[in-house]
Amino acid sequence: MDIADRRTERSTGLPSMGQVSSREGRRWAAYGRGALVALCVLAAALNDMSFEGHYLAPVATAALLCGTALLVPRLRWPVAPLLVTVATAWWGWPLLPLLAVALFDLSVDRRARVAVGCAVVALGANLLSYRATSLWTAQSYASTLLLPVLAVLVGLWLGGRRRLVRALAADVEHLRVESQLREEAARVAERSRIAAEMHDVLAHRLSLIALHTGVLATKGDMLPAPVVERLGLLRTASVEALTDLRDVLGVLRDPDATPAGAALTPVMRDVGELADEARAAGQHVELTIDGLPEQAPTTHRLAVHRVVREALTNARKHADGAPVTVRIDYRPPATLVEVTNPPGTPRTDAVGSGYGLVGLRERVTALGGHLNAGPAGAGAWRVAARISHPLGIEQNGTPT
Repeated sequence: MDIADRRTERSTGLPSMGQVSSREGRRWAAYGRGALVALCVLAAALNDMSFEGHYLAPVATAALLCGTALLVPRLRWPVAPLLVTVATAWWGWPLLPLLAVALFDLSVDRRARVAVGCAVVALGANLLSYRATSLWTAQSYASTLLLPVLAVLVGLWLGGRRRLVRALAADVEHLRVESQLREEAARVAERSRIAAEMHDVLAHRLSLIALHTGVLATKGDMLPAPVVERLGLLRTASVEALTDLRDVLGVLRDPDATPAGAALTPVMRDVGELADEARAAGQHVELTIDGLPEQAPTTHRLAVHRVVREALTNARKHADGAPVTVRIDYRPPATLVEVTNPPGTPRTDAVGSGYGLVGLRERVTALGGHLNAGPAGAGAWRVAARISHPLGIEQNGTPT
């Protein structure tokens, strides 16, 4: 049962499709085993009747006991092998098919030495029984030796195959869970990056508010008393908000990337700088920008910067030398960004985590937008994001 099956069962109270198929498989395997054991018991009785029924009742009873032991899971080890070995050693070839089933079970469970030991004991002890149903008559030499050997060999092969399938399934499940954990780690990292950027931006703006209100408070002799009082309250509130913001979100900043005591400034870079850096690295970038960045909220501009940077990096890795077209529209009602590149030559020295698009999608979704990344026809690749402007944003990007 994998993680998805467990979640389905917990959330709905009903078994998942994987559980149902697994149960059906085990049920049909149990039916098949029961039919095989019943056939072996019937064959034991019919084989004994060929000797005019001299041992019909004892042989049938022994066959039923052996069959029951072989069908009950808790009795298969060690009761079933011991019982079948003793019965076969005493009654001979009528119970030989049941011995083959017991040897097969032992071989599947990686008890090949025990299986060989049971076969040797059964065949050796029967050699001294001197019964009419002995395994060592001239007519039964071939089946006496061939059937146990085949049971052991087939059991070893099938047991090894089952263990290999289980090991491969465990590896696949491990890789799937590892991929989910990496994807979740990429989402968490992107959320932390968003929080750190918002920390920078909001801290900068709160610092400006505190600064200007402090300057105005120094002109208190030129302002009415109620205004001075409100300015003092505003400055106190902004300073306290700045302190709370640093306490809550400051831990998300990378201590190695930001020196202690460094001023908090918003992490804002122009997309044109990214295009210039890409051109300096040998990429052919065509950048088209409609509207002004100030027409979009700061969060949108940060998201656009991340989308363009990730798209240019992917184009450089997977389509080296191909021209890249970047189109950005900051104008309301939505911020749009689209990066397209035709097919190119993948670079062999490029190594990446493979979860950059996961982080981008997490960022865009957190802003209420959506991101599409995939083929655009003729082998081209396109990354497009659309983020709607929140209500209360005017055409010039300032709050109403």
